[in-house]
Parts: sequence; structure tokens; C-alpha cells
Amino acid sequence: MNPADQPAIAAQIKQARDGDSDAWGELYRHYAPAIFRFCRRTMPTYEDAEDATMDIFVKVRSKLGQYDATRPFSAWLYTVAANHCWDLLRRRKGRQDLETGEIENMPLGDPDPGQLENLIEQRSSEEVRRALHKLPARARMALVLRYYSEMSYDEIAAAVGVRREFVGVVLLRARHQLRDVLSAGGAAKFAAGGAK
Repeated sequence: MNPADQPAIAAQIKQARDGDSDAWGELYRHYAPAIFRFCRRTMPTYEDAEDATMDIFVKVRSKLGQYDATRPFSAWLYTVAANHCWDLLRRRKGRQDLETGEIENMPLGDPDPGQLENLIEQRSSEEVRRALHKLPARARMALVLRYYSEMSYDEIAAAVGVRREFVGVVLLRARHQLRDVLSAGGAAKFAAGGAK
């Protein structure tokens, strides 16, 4: 966000807290596209992303009085969105305990960032989105929060329900999994059930 926009956003938030529907509408128009893109990357279908986006904004409007104005509004909004999507994914599939297991079997080295970036650049955004959806929910959520929403490790930890110290491991594992899915051999492995 442009720093010059922040005073206007702060004024809209205050007006929306005071019940001004027009101010709320402006906030919605400003932030809804980004929240929808976030939901589209985390939720399995387009319809799920639409529903989640609407639910998130209903929740945000009802909790607007709880917003701490010392934090950036977008960070708070993404935290609400991440928590909502994570809750939906957990309810659908149950907790995926496998996501935190097998860490000792994971290579300690980070995948070559250039290799992963090259794989992503060679694929369409739809192929990358499909690859993300083959990852376990926690891995997908962590990647989207870090690289698309640019959230801090503390914010990611709160959103996905892990200790801050574990966020780096979740991200490392997620990058390995995404690389495997995007590479020729990994796509078949994950399609056959490797990302359950």
C-alpha cells in the first residue's frame, strides 16, 4: 500500500467503526480483491474462495472494534483471513499431523532458490495454483502467507498454529514439496497421494 493512502484508510476505518456504511464499502472495495486472491491460493475451489472472502469480511465488520490501530490494517485483515481459511481447511480434512512429521527425513539444505523460481516462472499461474493445492494445507497456507501476503514469521505462526521457531521448518518443507510437485517426477508422486 502506498504510505500516502494510510491516513485515508485510517479515517475510513474510524468511520466504519462508527457505523458509516459508505466507509465500510470503500474498505471492502479496496481490500476485497487482495483477500479473494489470497483465498483463491489457499482454498480448493473458486466458489470456496468466494464464500471465504465474504465470510471474512462479515467477520471483519463485526470485529472492527477489536482492530488495534497501532498495527497495519492489512496485516490484521490477512491474519483474520488466514485464520478463517485455516479453520475451514482443518474442518474439512481434520488435522494433518503428517505435515509436522518426518522432519528428520527431510534434507536440511534449502532447495536451490533459483531452481524453484525457474520452475515457477516456467509455469502458468494456474499450474502454480494447482501445484499449491497438492500440498498439505499447512504447507500451502505458510507459503501463501509468506510469499504472497508477505507476513512475518510471528504472524504466520499465529495463523497456522505452530510455534514461531517451527515456521522456518514448515516453509522449508513446503518449498521442497512445491519444487517436487512442479518438477516432472514430483507431480506424479503427489498426484498418486504423496500430499495427503
